[in-house]
Amino acid sequence: MNAGSRRQIERWVARYRLELALGVSLLAHAVLLSLEFSFPEASRAFRDRGLDIILVNTRSLQRPDAAQAQAQANLDGGGNTEHERRTRTPLPPAPRHQEGDDLEHSEKRIQSLEAHQERLAAQAASRQTVSPKTERTAQPDPAPNLSGRELAQSALAMMRVEGEIARELDDYNKRPRRKFIGTSAIEYRFAQYAEEWRLKVERVGTLNYPDAARGKLYGSLVMTVTIRSDGTVEGVEINRSSGHRILDDAARRIVQLAAPYAAFPPAIRHDTDVLEITRTWNFTQRDSLETKTVGR
Repeated sequence: MNAGSRRQIERWVARYRLELALGVSLLAHAVLLSLEFSFPEASRAFRDRGLDIILVNTRSLQRPDAAQAQAQANLDGGGNTEHERRTRTPLPPAPRHQEGDDLEHSEKRIQSLEAHQERLAAQAASRQTVSPKTERTAQPDPAPNLSGRELAQSALAMMRVEGEIARELDDYNKRPRRKFIGTSAIEYRFAQYAEEWRLKVERVGTLNYPDAARGKLYGSLVMTVTIRSDGTVEGVEINRSSGHRILDDAARRIVQLAAPYAAFPPAIRHDTDVLEITRTWNFTQRDSLETKTVGR
């Protein structure tokens, strides 16, 4: 081939270089795709000799010729059963979760709790039956569910009760502090006042002896006179009548004629608001009035 022909070929190759490269590549891929690679013997061997991986709890000094499973140690099979036994892991099998297990577990849990509660109730009942004198601990009743209106009514009722209690306490605190004088042994401060009161009553009573009774009626009665701290009379009560209305009425009139009495001295006023003086009134045959302590 002369130089001219070679240059002409080179110009043609340079011109169609890309087309030639693509054609050669397509031809090579077609040839490769037409070939079939198969290893039937090898694949069959791997399928026939598939191994299980297990754990064994013993080992053999000799390696088995044909292993049926992979393990952490050599173990040559043996035994007297048809199939060679394999020692598996001593751990318990993992639980298998199926639909409905949660519901079944919850139901069993509820049944267990109910049975436990029934046992406790039976034990409590047996203890009460055996030991009726045993001290029982009171269990509070569950609070009922109340509506807003019921809560408001309950609050109003409590307020009314509290108001009544407060009013009663206030009335009790405001009540007059009373002192009863009716025995022969009394404190000096009260004894002195009662003696002065007696002298005045007997003097006024003798001067105002009832004319209808002079020389005709005689007798005695028991009367209580209530005197306030300022000396005024709060009340008069006949505890035991003389049996003659004239004498009873005369005693009431004498109390009013002798009023007002002396105001309480500071020694009495600091802890006493009212004095109740109970004495026996005697209308004597000398047409005079005498009073004495009850029981004398």
